[in-house]
Amino acid sequence: MTDTVRPDSLVTLHYRFLLEDGTAVVSTFEATPATLQLGTGEVLPALERCLVGLSVGEHRVFTLPPEEAFGPHRPELVERVARADFPPEVTEAMTLMEFAAPDGSRYTGLVRELTDEYGVVDFNHPLAGKTVRLEVHIIGIS
Repeated sequence: MTDTVRPDSLVTLHYRFLLEDGTAVVSTFEATPATLQLGTGEVLPALERCLVGLSVGEHRVFTLPPEEAFGPHRPELVERVARADFPPEVTEAMTLMEFAAPDGSRYTGLVRELTDEYGVVDFNHPLAGKTVRLEVHIIGIS
């Protein structure tokens, strides 16, 4: 155990991402805390920077602009896709669906609009282009 979070720490914590208007997007405060391994690339770099130096029991709130959080919203990642290329179970807008790239990798997109002829799919992270607040409560550090 260690007293403060280091760049390679295993951290158990509660966290919450909130929009600027206070709407919680993701939260572990009402559920089981998360355990994150820092320094492996599995955690958003800005989140790692916020956590380093915090101590067990510390509760903090950080404001992250889009560039530090989930990046800017990139219009080139919004595509019009032929309706025939959608699986039959996708019947309404605001549905997440997975697409296969030619190299076999998988991408998730949010169907923003759906007509009989086409769908508009946004491959940006849902929080791209948004300033978010990050609330954390450190429970344990190893």
